[in-house]
Amino acid sequence: MKHLPSLRDYLDALADIDDLHVIDEEVDAELEIGAIARHTTEHGGPAQLLSRIRGHRPGFRVLAAPAALSSRPGSPYARAALSLGRGADTPPLALMDGLVAAQAAAPVPPVVVPSGKCQENVLLGEDADLTRFPFPFLHQGDGGRYANTIGTFVLRSPDRRWTNWGIARAMLHDAHRMATFTGSPQHIGVIDDLWRERGERTPFALVLGAEPAVSFVSAMSLPEETDEAAFLGAYFGKPLELVRCKTVDLEVPASAEIVIEGYIDHDDRIPEGPMGEMAGYIPEAHSWLLPAYHVTAITHRNDPIMPVVCAGKPVDEDHTLIGLTHSARWTHYLREAGIPVAAAWMIPETAVHVLAVTVDADWRETTSFTSSQELSRAIGEACNAFPHGGWWITRIMVLDHDLDPTDLRDVLWGFATRSHPSDGIHVVRDTAIMHLMVCYTDEERAAGTGPTVVFDCIGDPSLRSTAFADNYPQDVQQRALALIAGGLPPAAGIA
Repeated sequence: MKHLPSLRDYLDALADIDDLHVIDEEVDAELEIGAIARHTTEHGGPAQLLSRIRGHRPGFRVLAAPAALSSRPGSPYARAALSLGRGADTPPLALMDGLVAAQAAAPVPPVVVPSGKCQENVLLGEDADLTRFPFPFLHQGDGGRYANTIGTFVLRSPDRRWTNWGIARAMLHDAHRMATFTGSPQHIGVIDDLWRERGERTPFALVLGAEPAVSFVSAMSLPEETDEAAFLGAYFGKPLELVRCKTVDLEVPASAEIVIEGYIDHDDRIPEGPMGEMAGYIPEAHSWLLPAYHVTAITHRNDPIMPVVCAGKPVDEDHTLIGLTHSARWTHYLREAGIPVAAAWMIPETAVHVLAVTVDADWRETTSFTSSQELSRAIGEACNAFPHGGWWITRIMVLDHDLDPTDLRDVLWGFATRSHPSDGIHVVRDTAIMHLMVCYTDEERAAGTGPTVVFDCIGDPSLRSTAFADNYPQDVQQRALALIAGGLPPAAGIA
């Protein structure tokens, strides 16, 4: 495992696999950054490093599509793999296995070092001006420029027992204030509630451009009171390096590109939204009045690089980060609940609305479930009970072990041919849902509850697949592969 300790190390790794493109021409923060990010995301292009942003001093750079699907042939999850210290060609289920294993490992707390590159430049008070930075206006229909789309908020509970890293969008309001759409049950919202209940302002830090694994763990929704920094320490087998902030009692990754410090003023409410979001749509044109995040300091590296995600039609970072990390959470949770799960995969192409669950081949012999319908219902009920997880899912597909849940061909084949059109459906009523899910009614989104559908896609065990890996003896498979590998190319002049 190769731990990349900074965003710049990550960019070097992307360049090594030809998955980074540098744009030296001047780019406008008004829609052009968003358009570049959207196009390269939707068409599987390389990450885009924008070197010159109109109206901002030379040296301020933007990285578009930092963790979207890769342009590397045959390895769409190469950016995720490099971020998590694995080889670029590591398949997604293997990446998920590492995240599953780390959930059972002993935490490795971070170490606080005396200084870090994130504080090469320190702006305090009036000099901590957000408008110095090229925060983009991403979509037509957004309510404003967004200061955060993939950065990590750091909050700590008043008793100092729990430090949480989480991702939330943040809209620029003026030179010293942002509005951030957070709230319970999101963990940074839970911590903010603790401060508000005490009648105190909430200290925060917003980390932009940390080492690449930070974004993945910040999106992972680990159990309450889990320290994400210590989880990453366990994952990599060594502690992360943090530095103390300048104006708040928090620590942040030492190699980060930009850190914004401040406090949440619950009495100062400012507008936020709308914004094009992970479901792929611009919501109705209204905004919310949310507590203001007041800025007290900004620190940054020389020539800082600001990662930007333009959320929308899948697959972008909203789907790769959430899909991969939540799949690891789902797999671990369902196994702990006694479900015979081979893998659980939140399908990024569905805007992470659909969970594909494959079950162990021997579930009929090793469990007490008497039918696939009973097993599917149990999976649906377990998903509904998953704290801080079930609200992402609108549909669950329960599939046989011979199908790869990360392969859409397998998932659709299993769904279409093994799920009975009427009897293969189980509806779980009144599950927690997210307000961003436009497939629900206005009333359901306002209430935060709606139905989740479970599809029983487990086939009759007597079915015989015609697939290459299933149908042919091993010696025939090996002979066929050898013949294919040694065959003549078309240019050899076949008559």
